Amino acid sequence: MGKAASFQTSHARRVRMKTTMATPNLRNQQRVDVSADITIEKPDGECLTCSVANLSRSGVMISCSEKAVKQLIPDRKAPAPGHWIPVKARFSVPVLPTQPVSVIADGSIVNMRRVARDEFHLGIQFAEFEGNGYDYLDRYVSKLLADSRKPTGA
Repeated sequence: MGKAASFQTSHARRVRMKTTMATPNLRNQQRVDVSADITIEKPDGECLTCSVANLSRSGVMISCSEKAVKQLIPDRKAPAPGHWIPVKARFSVPVLPTQPVSVIADGSIVNMRRVARDEFHLGIQFAEFEGNGYDYLDRYVSKLLADSRKPTGA
């Protein structure tokens, strides 16, 4: 390629670039991918079973069918800040390899997005744990994070 004959920009006009919006991380904790069942209980006592997509110490992302979403969020609109949907989450974590324990947490559905034709992801932010639930969850997430940082053998 040849050299530019002139670097004059008297005829050039300013162009403002649009900044790309990064998707904000709605949790302040690291997430780990987990595949497990989770039971979501609505305030009226109705229970639904969904799948865990990822988990952190402060919340869980669940994967649900459209039918389940209609039961949890009747108008199928993402919850607005401050208008979150209260739920209770029940799931198991293996504290020891042979001893899974139940974690029961009150929380709120704070996020919803469609990821496929009949698959939605709902973000649940934990508010309060029953018993030692937070300790069990903390140990489990810490172990998964530590395992993910270990180098793989060659």
